[in-house]
Amino acid sequence: LNPWDVMLCVSGTAIACENALVVAIICYSPALRTPMFVLVGSLATADLLAGLGLILNFVFQYVIRSETVSLLTVGFLVASFAASVSSLLAITVDRYLSLYNALTYYSERTVLCIHTMLAGAWGVSLCLGLLPVLGWNCLHDRATCSVVRPLTKSNVTLLSASFFLIFLIMLHLYIEICKIVCRHAHQIALQQHFLTASHYVTTKKGVSTLAIILGTFGASWLPFAIYCVVGNPDYPSVYTYATLLPATYNSMINPIIYAYRNQEIQRSMWVLFCGCFQAKVSFRSRSPSDV
Repeated sequence: LNPWDVMLCVSGTAIACENALVVAIICYSPALRTPMFVLVGSLATADLLAGLGLILNFVFQYVIRSETVSLLTVGFLVASFAASVSSLLAITVDRYLSLYNALTYYSERTVLCIHTMLAGAWGVSLCLGLLPVLGWNCLHDRATCSVVRPLTKSNVTLLSASFFLIFLIMLHLYIEICKIVCRHAHQIALQQHFLTASHYVTTKKGVSTLAIILGTFGASWLPFAIYCVVGNPDYPSVYTYATLLPATYNSMINPIIYAYRNQEIQRSMWVLFCGCFQAKVSFRSRSPSDV
């Protein structure tokens, strides 16, 4: 019994439990139907599936040894994690649009844009997950295997390149968001003829939160993405496990960053478990620009 596989299974269990709660809360609360919570629900669903995939991968690896099952579980994991990363990009785009087009953000056009982004993200993720099942694998040619068997080197290179592109887009958008936040703070200061301490603290807090979000995402996925490109299948498997395990932590941290810190989610959680508030409690839906 490989201890690394056990840790991945434990990580998958924690991920599934955390995100299942978020999905249940969003589905339970009719008030959580704004574009922001639709995106958070998409992220939680993707992470929930990723957690279940890690559990199934462990079970099938030690209970049912089959090449077909291996391809299915790996494809399921690829699709789930790809949907998670794509949902993070969609949340970043939504936050940027909520600041850049603040006056027209709450409109039917925004809802259509959100649904279109999610449909595209899940569609691309599903296609990436189907590639190993449809034949892009190294089961019949071991020389083409990557550090993540049974994926080929060209397959993981494509996945890594996609991640790097998404990371760069998110980095650019978060830099633009920081510029908008600082510009808004400066405009408020000019209107009031001075920059108050509260404005400075709020701006600093907002920029710091964005840095934490992007830093957590990069620290979780970059080592694994880089190793997939430069790694060799002949290297000890411990290197793959050591970079893959931190990548799964991103799905464990996502509910904390994007869901549990939100006041509406917290109130709905109390309604769901404790009944401390009435079911028809009034909610004030925030925009995704609240960081």
